[in-house]
Amino acid sequence: MPKLPEALRALRYRNYRLFFSGQLISLVGTWMQTVAQGWLVYRLTHQASLLGLVAFTGQIPVFLLATLGGMTADRLRAHTLVIITQSASMVLSMVLALLTLTGQVHIWHIVTTSLLLGMVNAFDIPARQVFVAQTVDRADLMNAIALNSSMFNGARIIGPAVAGALLVTVGEGWCFLINSLSYLAVLAGLLAMRLDAAHTRQAPAGRRSVLEGFRFILAAHPVRDLLVLLGLLSLLGMPYSVLMPIFADQILHGGAKAYSVLMGVSGAGALAGALSLVLKRSPRGLGHWIAACTTGFGLALIAFALSRSFLLSVLLMLPVGYTFMVQMASTNTMIQMMIPDALRGRVMSVYSMMFMGMAPIGALLGGTVAHHLGAPLAVALGGGGCVAAGLAFALRLPRWRQGARLLYRSEEAARNAEGTPG
Repeated sequence: MPKLPEALRALRYRNYRLFFSGQLISLVGTWMQTVAQGWLVYRLTHQASLLGLVAFTGQIPVFLLATLGGMTADRLRAHTLVIITQSASMVLSMVLALLTLTGQVHIWHIVTTSLLLGMVNAFDIPARQVFVAQTVDRADLMNAIALNSSMFNGARIIGPAVAGALLVTVGEGWCFLINSLSYLAVLAGLLAMRLDAAHTRQAPAGRRSVLEGFRFILAAHPVRDLLVLLGLLSLLGMPYSVLMPIFADQILHGGAKAYSVLMGVSGAGALAGALSLVLKRSPRGLGHWIAACTTGFGLALIAFALSRSFLLSVLLMLPVGYTFMVQMASTNTMIQMMIPDALRGRVMSVYSMMFMGMAPIGALLGGTVAHHLGAPLAVALGGGGCVAAGLAFALRLPRWRQGARLLYRSEEAARNAEGTPG
């Protein structure tokens, strides 16, 4: 194929191109379902606590089962595991679509399908992290992660925009149906790939296998610090997205259209953050980015919570999306660069626990606080916690950078000694 620009260098790999293309289509559907499901829950109940409950049931399985998912990703062929999880997600979306389109949907249906989808994600997320690392050389891994983030957030702009149009015309069920059909694209890409036997990994059996990943994290303080910081961000900051229907309807008085605009603009900010990482050629300086974006995310949330202007709230969604994406993708990149291949699934399963697993606890907590004290105060308190976490990480940054450099060099030396491809 023609030579690609440096910013797109990971697309030189055929398997990564197939994965990227299929995921781009599928993720548009996923964001459509996310927006439609939040609005459906709000339309049926008008309760902040139930918005938090549905988010909790959809993500708590990741916290509880991700270590099992990570061990499975290290043990089995990640490619096969991703095919299984994506197929299961497609079926669950179709069930929710049929229930909604036939007018039979109730809140317990949404809770149940959300819980089952969360169980699937507990295996899907670490499997996809392992699989992406297998489709490119290590030198291009940072670019692949950044392109993945760009793809995710490009879909995050398109999906809510399409969902917003459908919500006010034909309803939530069509969003769920389109999402279910969109999984066919990623499955087609996965089935078209050519993989060698080296992509099958064997992990030690039983509990010792799971504990091995935790031991590595506890011993490697740069990895541990990043995971703790990401967990705090998800716990304290991410409830803003769960409470967004309340901001759109009760505070900004814009209804479903305002909801889709706010979510879409947040995605635009996140896409800008991901693109800034695509253009970055090395992980040098990412520690400073992580500290600054954690603090900036908290400050942007506080400002959003105080806003009563729709235009100002929309503009504030740009830094909210930008800072969270840069923090999350930079954390992912740094961890992936510092961990051995044999432990990748298990360590990245803990990353999943912190990124998605802590979010449901935060959603439940945020929904409860919003129910008693109001959504603005709930979001402002979470933003304040993020600011404190970012400043604390900044104080540890010199020690963290030194440890991260040692881990990176150690892993590089181990790869060179073994002659292992990236």
